[in-house]
Amino acid sequence: WGTSCSVTAASLAPTPCLAHGAQPWAWLQFSQSGQPKDYALPNASWSQGMLNLYNEFVEKSKDGTWKRIPSYRLMLPLLTPEHPCPFTHPDLMKLEGEKMSKDTRLFLRSLDEEGLGFEYVMFLNPSEKRMVTVYQPGPYLEGHPGFAHGGSTAAIIDSTIGGCAIFVAGRVMTANLSIDFKNPIPLGSVVLVDGKVNRMEGRKVFLSCQVWSADGQTLHAEATALFIHKPVG
Repeated sequence: WGTSCSVTAASLAPTPCLAHGAQPWAWLQFSQSGQPKDYALPNASWSQGMLNLYNEFVEKSKDGTWKRIPSYRLMLPLLTPEHPCPFTHPDLMKLEGEKMSKDTRLFLRSLDEEGLGFEYVMFLNPSEKRMVTVYQPGPYLEGHPGFAHGGSTAAIIDSTIGGCAIFVAGRVMTANLSIDFKNPIPLGSVVLVDGKVNRMEGRKVFLSCQVWSADGQTLHAEATALFIHKPVG
């Protein structure tokens, strides 16, 4: 996400749609199955704490309460039953011709080596209009020695609550983000970024977010935000 948000927050798993006429989007990294690589899956850099929280939310997802959000290296449109494949979505076709470049990457997925930057996975609770991110900051996000830079914390907060805004309003952009930093986040630690929609007023979506340590004992940051619905076109 970031300041311009059109990434999928749908409950759909990665769709095997490349065989149905979609362009192969050469700048994406593909898995052995031939599908775009989903970075919101465990890798060797994830700590045991990261895996524990991930498995906790996967278990909660079994009854449909929570849904894991796939994550790729480019922004994908909001998926719908009418357009279940991101790579043949009309919004993406338009962006591909006008704005997209093979030299661009989603900011939070910009590094090639696992574990150096943003390691995260998001889960959506549609009934609560809530998004949580299990997040492990890597060594390339350092600010004060040993701790994640405040800007990286702002980025993961923005992306998390952006997912909530997308769920309720579709394509949105950040209008305001206000953060109170409480305690620094140690590099390599695992935190839970917990965002929710508070209310909507026309095109405006008001949200709040808290960043907690994995054990729930330390509040690292809390934020409020305003997102604005931005129609395509």
